[in-house]
Amino acid sequence: MAENANPAEVEATEANNVGAPVVSEAKANPEKFLADFNWHNYEEGIDEVDSQQLEEFEKLVAENFVDTLNDEVVEGTVVHISDRDAIIDINAKSEGVISLNEFRYNPGLSVGDKVEVLIDVREDATGQLVLSHRKARVIQAWDRVNKAHETGEIVNGFVKCRTKGGMIVDVFGIEAFLPGSQIDVKPIRDYDQYVNKTMEFKVVKINHEFKNVVVSHKALIEADIEIQKKEIIGQLEKGQVLEGVVKNITSYGVFIDLGGVDGLVHITDLSWSRINHPNEIVELDQKLNVVILDFDENKSRIQLGLKQLSKHPWEALAEEVKVGDKVKGKVVVIADYGAFIEVADGVEGLIHVSEMSWSTHLRSAQDFVSVGDEVEAVILTLDREDRKMSLGIKQLSADPWTDITSKYPLASKHTGIVRNFTNFGVFVELEEGIDGLIYISDLSWTKKIKHPSEFCAVGDKLDVVVLELDVEGRKLSLGHKQTTVNPWDKYETEFALETVHNAAITEIVDKGATIEFNEDIVAFVPSRHLEKEDGTKLKKGEAAEFKIIEFNKEFKRVVASHTAVFRAEEAKMVKQAVRKAESQAAESKPTLGDANDALQALKDKMDGKA
Repeated sequence: MAENANPAEVEATEANNVGAPVVSEAKANPEKFLADFNWHNYEEGIDEVDSQQLEEFEKLVAENFVDTLNDEVVEGTVVHISDRDAIIDINAKSEGVISLNEFRYNPGLSVGDKVEVLIDVREDATGQLVLSHRKARVIQAWDRVNKAHETGEIVNGFVKCRTKGGMIVDVFGIEAFLPGSQIDVKPIRDYDQYVNKTMEFKVVKINHEFKNVVVSHKALIEADIEIQKKEIIGQLEKGQVLEGVVKNITSYGVFIDLGGVDGLVHITDLSWSRINHPNEIVELDQKLNVVILDFDENKSRIQLGLKQLSKHPWEALAEEVKVGDKVKGKVVVIADYGAFIEVADGVEGLIHVSEMSWSTHLRSAQDFVSVGDEVEAVILTLDREDRKMSLGIKQLSADPWTDITSKYPLASKHTGIVRNFTNFGVFVELEEGIDGLIYISDLSWTKKIKHPSEFCAVGDKLDVVVLELDVEGRKLSLGHKQTTVNPWDKYETEFALETVHNAAITEIVDKGATIEFNEDIVAFVPSRHLEKEDGTKLKKGEAAEFKIIEFNKEFKRVVASHTAVFRAEEAKMVKQAVRKAESQAAESKPTLGDANDALQALKDKMDGKA
């Protein structure tokens, strides 16, 4: 046989000589037949191949070699590893090459390992088959992720890093998002504790358009918790004591995890003492025992208590504590009507504002104490059954009204501080617990005051005189104007009736005008008394003489007249003329006509005609 004879022709010749089928050896040993086949001579057309042989050859190729035009993921075997690449046999015409960078996740890759690959380039410039392990992993990963989403299969994932709102998890080579709310059933405060950990997850959402995958670890926990929850709820009873873990703290209470079921301890059920915030009593993740106080029909809202596990402080209050005892405590709450004092843990007493001072003029409790103050008080009432206690501060000092008559006798003068106004007067404090009232009419001798605030201000010091004293009723009547001489005693003489004074018209008012003789005396002039001697009337700002025609000291009323001034002058002239006429008549015995002429002349003069 020729040295360069085609193996296929030799096989065919030998087969014809013995009368056997043409492809019996190819069928018997297809791998050897394909390995020995002269591809070059066949492609160059040097060796002709029988059509039957060609069909048999194509059939064997289809059965034994990978179709490099197909995008399906295939499995290959690592046959060689260099510094940069891995040579992979996928049972094709030639081996493929994959960069070692695609196996960074698998630093232990070795010859003989099976790997998934995708044909990236059928032949590069050197005729080499180029494969991609990374693309194969991605394609297969998406298939596995979709399947896990459909079936609810639990998958393992590697937490790579933190991101805004959650974590990035590697699942089958795909970066999935783990929201912070889906890490655990309880709030997570430290996300970093999960980084670089492998955990179990459930695929809860896939966005194929944006290639986004969302996973949840919480979903796995909830499934287990739901079973536990049903068992716990079925066994719940009021008064039952359970162990729980502080899950969350709010301003109004604490949420306790009872092992899958949450309950709330309201802030009022945390401690017998008053607290401003629950974190004064408990802290997150703290284990503690709680008692079930109540729950709804579905047992979905469970009310828990912590303070109920200890004895009520009122029951522990010493029996020797009684009315009249002095106690010390801290101000915990201030209200408009008083202050609450904690005299022992969980035991409070009320100091009413009326028991803070001997003063009958009540003020706000904040004027005496502040929250946090340590105060001493006397027990006034004590009701252990209703758990109520009233206290007093003023009882620690002597009642100032005890010797009031000796300290503040009638007509005695003192200095007090204005504390409050009413429409009818001013309350003045002479000392702590001693208040007196100045009626508005006793503020000034001369000023007409509509409201006390026109005369003084709160905090002002006023000189006062004791006018009345009611010891039994604890009332003190004071006067301010009585500390000075009544100027109207002097004005009664100075502005007596018929006296004449100079002044200017201050204001034209209804039915007349007013004039100011001084800062105290403001007189009224009726309209008809504004007429001057020439028949005109006085105007605002015009000065003239005025005669006092009325003076009332009691009502501080003064009435004056300008007209009366010259009218009086006219009357005086008439009297003088009559006297003169009478005198002349006595001397010369004039006739009746002479007397009439004299009177007519006087009249003409008065009328301005003379």
